[in-house]
Amino acid sequence: MASILMVAGEGLPFIKTGGLADVIGSLPKALTDQGHEVKVVMPLYKKIAEKYMDDLYFDCEYSVSIAYHEVPVRVYSKMEGDVCFFFIQHQGYFERDTLYGYDDDGERFAYFQKAVIEMLNQLNYWPNIIHCHDWHTGMIPCMVKETHDNDARYRSIRFVYTIHNLAYQGNFGPEMLDSCLGLPYYLLDNGNVRFDGGISFMKSGILYSDKVTTVSPTYAQEILTPQYGEHLEAILNMRKYDLWGIVNGIDIDLWNPKTDPEIPYHFDKVNMDKQKKANKLALQRELGLEENPDVLLVGCVSRLTWQKGFYLLMEQLDALCAAPIQIAILGSGENQIENKFRELENGNKGKICFYYGYNESLAHRIYAASDLFLMPSLFEPCGISQLCSMRYGTLPLVRETGGLKDTVNPYNEYDKSGNGFSFENYNSNELINTLYYAIDVFYNRKDDWKMLQTNALNTDVSWANSAKTYSLLYDELMSNS
Repeated sequence: MASILMVAGEGLPFIKTGGLADVIGSLPKALTDQGHEVKVVMPLYKKIAEKYMDDLYFDCEYSVSIAYHEVPVRVYSKMEGDVCFFFIQHQGYFERDTLYGYDDDGERFAYFQKAVIEMLNQLNYWPNIIHCHDWHTGMIPCMVKETHDNDARYRSIRFVYTIHNLAYQGNFGPEMLDSCLGLPYYLLDNGNVRFDGGISFMKSGILYSDKVTTVSPTYAQEILTPQYGEHLEAILNMRKYDLWGIVNGIDIDLWNPKTDPEIPYHFDKVNMDKQKKANKLALQRELGLEENPDVLLVGCVSRLTWQKGFYLLMEQLDALCAAPIQIAILGSGENQIENKFRELENGNKGKICFYYGYNESLAHRIYAASDLFLMPSLFEPCGISQLCSMRYGTLPLVRETGGLKDTVNPYNEYDKSGNGFSFENYNSNELINTLYYAIDVFYNRKDDWKMLQTNALNTDVSWANSAKTYSLLYDELMSNS
């Protein structure tokens, strides 16, 4: 069994902006169940410090060189079950109102990665494998291999790099190479880190890691093509024999309709029909929708961005408003989409509710109360929401891309199989036709709908199978070291 250090920009239960945090919150736990020793390291953000500082253990203090200055680092830790979480503290870099999106993001995460590399030495902690996640950690394999190769302790470490979303690559100016990363300029000249006139943290992670993974088998194939490769498809094709697609799971203890403290009425397969209706009535009351347990309630919990397919909905607003459904939308994102949903709600009070922002507690209630869950993504590396919705017997309606294609089996009216609905092309007519098809099944083929709900509840959305696949990956790396 392996000793693994996961390095990530965020993770539950401490902080979350997207699906990466869900993975960091639940995959380590699943891997410890497989017998591995797993630790996690992330920045100590403002919200973590405000909530947990009194519970953190101080581990060590040292400094790293950033912009030709020695910058202090403090490391704290906290046990979460069997998993130790380390936190890299620098108040100036990380104790800000949000996690990402600053002009100095390159410098901030160069500091974070350097601090992680030196942390191993300071704590005399030498994992077998460092598992890096997304662009925030992509330079770690490069820096270790290019600057620590004369140290046998670092040389023995193997690297796994997971792409959660290829669209966010950590691309910065070339001056970053020397000033913040302490790397020689010949890495620009030979192309190892060069990208679009500057450097790319993600390209570096792909090239320098021993294995590259992404979060579903279909997405692993899609990113080898120009359509989904985000200008990195040539690099990914160079590594395609080391590229694994491993679908995400969710924490089935956290997302559990039998015990979820965020929902008013608990249920399982036996009493699902009655209790989902009770949850629906409660949510309708909470959101100001017309109280009717028999209407088809469509839920949506998402970032409201182009990637998530909302421009398709914009093309079909009349058909959407005419449908015999209610819609509950939770999220925030692009102003154009937010404003359109506000207009939609104002013109359809009692039928459509748009809750701006993010509310984890409300998200649970939307998953539990809805009949159908909408996810018409342009691309979706894996997706967490469709897994959460199925856990609550809510049928996902998705576009067949990435992890959505791998996890949602469309309804087959002949053999009554399936756990949701799907459409193939990024086309608003296909979306609305599939929605109206689902509406017809809900109202006119009730036995089929109940069968689909049962299938959804029976779908294994846990980390168990995926953790076994990661174990195979780690074992292969260890046996080759």
